[in-house]
Amino acid sequence: MTGSDGVASALSATGFPEHEVRRRARMGRGAAFPAMADYGSALFGERAPSAPTDALDRARLVPPIFVPKRMAALIELGREPLPGDVDLTTVIGGLNATSPIYISAFGSTAAASGDLGIAVAAQAAAAGIPMVIGENIVPVAGYGRVTDEEASSLLSRIAEYAASVPDGIGGVVVQQSTEDADAEVWNLVYSDPTATALSATGRLAFELKVGQGAKPGLGGMTMVSRAQAKHLAAQYDLVDIYGGAQTPVLRCGTPGTFDDEILRRQILLMRNNYPRCRVWVKLPPARDVHLAAALAWAAGADAVTVDGAEGGTGWAPLGFLGQVGLPLAECLRRIDVRDNSLLASGRIWEGGRAVKCLALGASAVGLGRAALIAADEDPDRGLIALLDCLAFELRLMISALGCYRVGDLGAEDVWFPGADEPS
Repeated sequence: MTGSDGVASALSATGFPEHEVRRRARMGRGAAFPAMADYGSALFGERAPSAPTDALDRARLVPPIFVPKRMAALIELGREPLPGDVDLTTVIGGLNATSPIYISAFGSTAAASGDLGIAVAAQAAAAGIPMVIGENIVPVAGYGRVTDEEASSLLSRIAEYAASVPDGIGGVVVQQSTEDADAEVWNLVYSDPTATALSATGRLAFELKVGQGAKPGLGGMTMVSRAQAKHLAAQYDLVDIYGGAQTPVLRCGTPGTFDDEILRRQILLMRNNYPRCRVWVKLPPARDVHLAAALAWAAGADAVTVDGAEGGTGWAPLGFLGQVGLPLAECLRRIDVRDNSLLASGRIWEGGRAVKCLALGASAVGLGRAALIAADEDPDRGLIALLDCLAFELRLMISALGCYRVGDLGAEDVWFPGADEPS
């Protein structure tokens, strides 16, 4: 591991195939195959998954025998189409992208801030994919626009991305939670010269965070020192979990209270107050996620992000991580996408899971922990190598399904075995 012990430890998670992501960050598309040393000397069949799986992992992609779209591509090209002919370019929530992949939100924690967050920003920009900057950075670290104040992780990431992204593609999405709203994060970003080049070219978006996969129904939770706790007592609910004079204190934020009219008005406010920005809405894996998604699109949201229960890396009670929220596969099953932009996140790190999400209605998938691990493995090219491997796998699998555009995928391309099918 190239990152510091603290960062590397923070990136680790039970059940997440960290070693596989790091291998991809080193090898790129070569990691899509078995070890080269085994070529010609080993027999290969179905391999056991490298980590505990959910319904989406256990589902299989099922290519057809009769492939009318491949025949159409053959006629158009004048030859048999190849995986390299699959067009991955797409529009993600109003932002042009080189592939149906974006960087999911990560915010103020040590694992996401500092040099690692900057490395992700630079590589995502160079790859031409959108990047979401998560919540709670300004309340924790400040904004950094004052001349004597060090630039925060938020401002630094925007600046790095804007300096590295090619013209006409990509974009930065700035998330705002209830705590960020008190700090007027969107107002700060919208008026900042650092973001002007992005907003002037339609490559700045704001995302209203309603919830996340790690702790649906709960607000932000952060451990703060006892000295900080004294200053925050009037603003937040503080819980002394561990006792002891030197132990930190749990600072609990509010999740935000929504009914259908509040959500609708929030989206309309975003469109009216920030006319140069795209509008995204992030939803938790709640039982009525389909109703909230439909309302958000009807109110004018350019994209709805759904974070499955497998997603989200925030500090949360252990009981939530395994027992609260719908799995990503069930969220995708419930939401009627039609012609809208649905973005899916939750343990995305390899092509198979990504293609299943795309076939089930998502227009793009988000890399969260995987992006951080890749950048930690190689701060200069780790994420680019991971994205190259993903794009390679996407083209192979989409082509095998007889399709040559992401939008041609459909639910018939995915089979859920028996009892594991989303109910």
